[in-house]
Amino acid sequence: MDRGNRILWGLAALLAAVLAVYSQTRAFAWDEGFHLLTAQLIDRGRRPYLDFCFSQTPLNAYWNAGWMLVFGDTWRTAHGVAAVMTTLAVLLTAGYLLRSFPEEKWRTAAAVSAVFLVGLNIVVVEFGTIGQAYALCLFLIVGAFRLTVAAVDRAGAGLAAGAGFLACAAANSSLLTAPVAPVLLLWMLWANRAGRAWVKLMAFAAGGAVACAPLAWLFAHGPRQTIFNVLEYNMRYRQRHWEGAVEHNIDQWSAWLDSPQALMLGLLAAAGVLFVWKQSGWDGARRREFYLCGWLAVALMAHISTAVPTFTRYYLLAAPFLTILSCAGLYAVGARLAAPDRPRWPVLIVCLISGLCLARAVYEGRDDYAWHDEEEVAAKVKEVTPPRGVLLADEPTYFVTRHAPPSGMELADSHKLDFPPAVAAELHVVPQAELDRRIKARVYDTVEMDDDDQVSRLGLAALYPHSAVVGSAHIFWR
Repeated sequence: MDRGNRILWGLAALLAAVLAVYSQTRAFAWDEGFHLLTAQLIDRGRRPYLDFCFSQTPLNAYWNAGWMLVFGDTWRTAHGVAAVMTTLAVLLTAGYLLRSFPEEKWRTAAAVSAVFLVGLNIVVVEFGTIGQAYALCLFLIVGAFRLTVAAVDRAGAGLAAGAGFLACAAANSSLLTAPVAPVLLLWMLWANRAGRAWVKLMAFAAGGAVACAPLAWLFAHGPRQTIFNVLEYNMRYRQRHWEGAVEHNIDQWSAWLDSPQALMLGLLAAAGVLFVWKQSGWDGARRREFYLCGWLAVALMAHISTAVPTFTRYYLLAAPFLTILSCAGLYAVGARLAAPDRPRWPVLIVCLISGLCLARAVYEGRDDYAWHDEEEVAAKVKEVTPPRGVLLADEPTYFVTRHAPPSGMELADSHKLDFPPAVAAELHVVPQAELDRRIKARVYDTVEMDDDDQVSRLGLAALYPHSAVVGSAHIFWR
């Protein structure tokens, strides 16, 4: 193993340790509750869409469910696996630069820069270590990119099939990655230099079909429910009762202006594109690979920006491809400010900025809500709820207590959907009005709620003789 590989593997090991520690201590996102609950329900034999509402494509839930069967259905399992997958995605990104960066004396420097630019990116650390699909998608889309780049120089179709499988598996884990597969396929057909393009097209499609098989099976057993959860919910109902969704999106689109890391990554990536296009002198094949990174980043960011509402964390999926372009930009700037064969200082500055920004973000978030806070809430709920009692709670509380949610309670966001009773029953949805009626009729033995306004509106203190407050959660029981 040469020096560059030793450095890369050493940094990857350190990054894995950092992400593992963060994943087991501070990593938390409220939305991951329904993802983890879905995985738990799958392990109990229930099926997304067919048995309960789940407004995502299914592969990440089945992925988490599989690991939970092996290591236990706790958030620690999902977080540990996510930390590993994010590390592998960073390793694939940096490995590409170590192997393929055109300036040989900068290959190790570019790989080191990639580890810091992606691996210590604040949003990647915060959301690439949780139970949602970000970590798995990062690994899948970077893996698909690596296989596609290799496939154009191979006469066989195996790499193209692998690329199609990984790209479509990413889309079947999160629709945020949907543009990756068509961009990779079109680029592969355009850049193909060995073998027949139509054979690779068929292989790519066949690999993609395999990745889509679980979704196809769910569709075959429940076409109406599957179409609603995967498409209709996200296209028509996601923004329901979200006042100021457009203003929210504008704020998210401009959030990069407040982030030193995002500014640095964006400026270096722009410099990289200009350099590759106008001044690099690199051979056409290598330049096309950098252009592919640009097209992937643009397609992902454009697609993510159309979501209503969208969130800054979604854009982390473009980070690996922006980073590859950023390394070209770093070379262009560093070669002028320092020397073409001395990358140490430019790389050190980039790594220092990345590390300091992350350290500051972690310090500022030291008191944020985390899973150990949720475990305190769940412990109290479990204490006051009979084993066969009917519990109304948030998704994270259902998950931690392992108390089966009543039908229609698996996705709290679905209560905003006001469907007729027959449609609601078919889609496993309980509208807010019906939920309010059940609460006031005291159908639930225990109610856990962290919304003060809802607690007051429903008059829960008058409905239940016992109550407690744990953190921000109000708990009421008979």
